[in-house]
Amino acid sequence: MVSKLTTTNHRSDIVGLKYVYPVISRRMGGLSIGINFNPNNACNWRCIYCQVENLKLGAAPEMDFKLLEEELRFFLDDVLVGDFYERFQVDKDKRIIKDIAIAGNGEPTSLKDFAVAVELIGKIATEMGVFPASNYVLITNGSLVHQAKVQEGLKVLKSYGGEVWFKLDSATKKGRTFINNTGQSCEASIANLMSSVSLCNTKLQTCLLDYDNEGLSEKEKQAYLKLLKGIKEVGCKLQEVMLYTIARPSQQPEAALLKPLSLETLNAFADDVRVLGFDVTVNS
Repeated sequence: MVSKLTTTNHRSDIVGLKYVYPVISRRMGGLSIGINFNPNNACNWRCIYCQVENLKLGAAPEMDFKLLEEELRFFLDDVLVGDFYERFQVDKDKRIIKDIAIAGNGEPTSLKDFAVAVELIGKIATEMGVFPASNYVLITNGSLVHQAKVQEGLKVLKSYGGEVWFKLDSATKKGRTFINNTGQSCEASIANLMSSVSLCNTKLQTCLLDYDNEGLSEKEKQAYLKLLKGIKEVGCKLQEVMLYTIARPSQQPEAALLKPLSLETLNAFADDVRVLGFDVTVNS
């Protein structure tokens, strides 16, 4: 039985394809076509709010480019001229392709032939009339941006008018270790962020959540604001910060202690960020 596609249904296997899956994006307000570079559920981080089941440490597997092309052409055709919207009971006001997003079940930039995949997706979407009307997005934790293959991919993304959504959930060592389970320093992430901004339009995305009723601590808030102030002072051209909280159940061991933050808390923090001169969007 086909299930209704909603903002809370983000299963990467919902249409039975390996690499391509649909999402109704709460941030974009329409259909986001996801491209899953990590069907093996492997990532170099383990964020405590991650919704991927059986997540494991690792990198993206070798890409079957022929299958990726077949799936993407098939799916775009189904959306553009088929009955996709009717079969999945998509609300009338959401029946528009807002973006094609490279994301999925792990860190996509860990793909060996990352730039080749970015180019293939851009070429197909352009040929089928989806680009440039729709956005081209890379959702990444940014941890591998220092690598040449990733930087080449960001240049290709820019050539299609795309943008990077760069994850930064905490500006403290303790917060990054706990929330993202990463040993990469905040300094290394900022260096990668600066590189990303220089190579392609980049937005900062930050997931804020309540763990064990602790809320958003003053220490975390001040560290984050200090970081943003610092990159502004050195001339970083980052313009937009996207703040959001959890909307779907985590599949990680910490899940039972996680809760979304209130819209009031998010908006108050957003106002603090705006004072520093950044555009801010908020999604609860």
